[in-house]
Amino acid sequence: MAKEGVEKAEETEQMIEKETSKEPAEGGDGSHRLGDAQEMRAVVLAGFGGLNKLRLSRKAMPEPQDGELKIRVKACGLNFIDLMVRQGNIDNPPKTPLVPGFECSGIVEALGDSVKGYEIGDRVMAFVNYNAWAEVVCTPVEFVYKIPDDMSFSEAAAFPMNFVTAYTMLFEIANLREGMSVLVHSAGGGVGQAVAQLCSTIPNVTVFGTASTFKHEAIKDSVTHLFDRNADYVQEVKRISAEGVDIVLDCLCGDNTGKGLSLLKPLGTYILYGSSNMVTGETKSFFSFAKSWWQVEKVNPIKLYEENKVIAGFSLLNLLFKQGRSGLIRGVVEKLIGLYNQKKIKPVVDSLWALEEVKEAMQRIHDRGNIGKLILDVEKTPTPLMANDSTETSEAGEEEEDHEGDSENKERMPFIQEADVDSFLDRGGSTASI
Repeated sequence: MAKEGVEKAEETEQMIEKETSKEPAEGGDGSHRLGDAQEMRAVVLAGFGGLNKLRLSRKAMPEPQDGELKIRVKACGLNFIDLMVRQGNIDNPPKTPLVPGFECSGIVEALGDSVKGYEIGDRVMAFVNYNAWAEVVCTPVEFVYKIPDDMSFSEAAAFPMNFVTAYTMLFEIANLREGMSVLVHSAGGGVGQAVAQLCSTIPNVTVFGTASTFKHEAIKDSVTHLFDRNADYVQEVKRISAEGVDIVLDCLCGDNTGKGLSLLKPLGTYILYGSSNMVTGETKSFFSFAKSWWQVEKVNPIKLYEENKVIAGFSLLNLLFKQGRSGLIRGVVEKLIGLYNQKKIKPVVDSLWALEEVKEAMQRIHDRGNIGKLILDVEKTPTPLMANDSTETSEAGEEEEDHEGDSENKERMPFIQEADVDSFLDRGGSTASI
């Protein structure tokens, strides 16, 4: 074990040396070379608003406190909640400037006092209470999990938020069992694909999904019945299943709340886990918020009692960081890793983006263009087309802001993970799970 620890430490030192000796992704004159080992690159949100509020900056590198691990980040996950944070479209938003991001994967670089069960060099994935979109993060040990040897860092960064959310809703809240039926919105997204895969682990589960029409060909084998997100899916579902469904997973909110409740069978469960209908433009819209709020059906507890229906909400970040249920989540992660090792589930990665490309990646999420998860690859070199448009700043972020429309004519193509399906099949997976 001691020899193995030394080897891991040497591997980590080599990786750190490689990182700190990299040429800067922007400029090319060496003015932003990270020669100081105590500095790192990070995506900084200067203020709430549009894409122009995001900057790639140099910041002081954090050091682990008591009970924390320091992780050299390899990949970070992008989620719709990150878009809402950027807009300030959440309850009690934190003060800016801040580093966004709630999940990452990488290599343990240092251990704080009292940390047990981990060694320098361990490959891990982690939840972070902001600050994930950086080259180095520190986070409490209770939010860190070792990853299987055959799981890539991009897969690991796509794993925590999506699969833990999907598993907790299906099995901890709704008690999914054989023969039940599930309606999931945004079936082509990261959580939607995780839901579809987890449902495939239980016999005879019928999955109804809604998604944009252009995604249907790619995801048609992952759900039983697929509908256009703008169609009258209530009538479509009832045409196939007159009684409705057992579980509704709603990340949209607005008028979909009433529709979802109307589709529930007796003893069925409706779970709200997002409110993406409140996001329409690039910046926060009071009109969109008010419209979505007005369209939410006012729930009458007496009616729930009479119809034998259950309504619930789920926020993974609140459960972790505000309500202290990290022990429950660790148990969920262990079950999910078991399913991954059995080749029953596999994260679907839509595309990889450099830190410099975070604006374009976020626009892809806003446009609902992704199938699966978008990943920020810390080691990826940005596409040359956009290199001059990238902006690296000091921590104060003093350079001139971009115009909102500047990026419209500067599209960058990401590295698309086209091999995901083939690699899943090579591992023995079923096309019904992708």
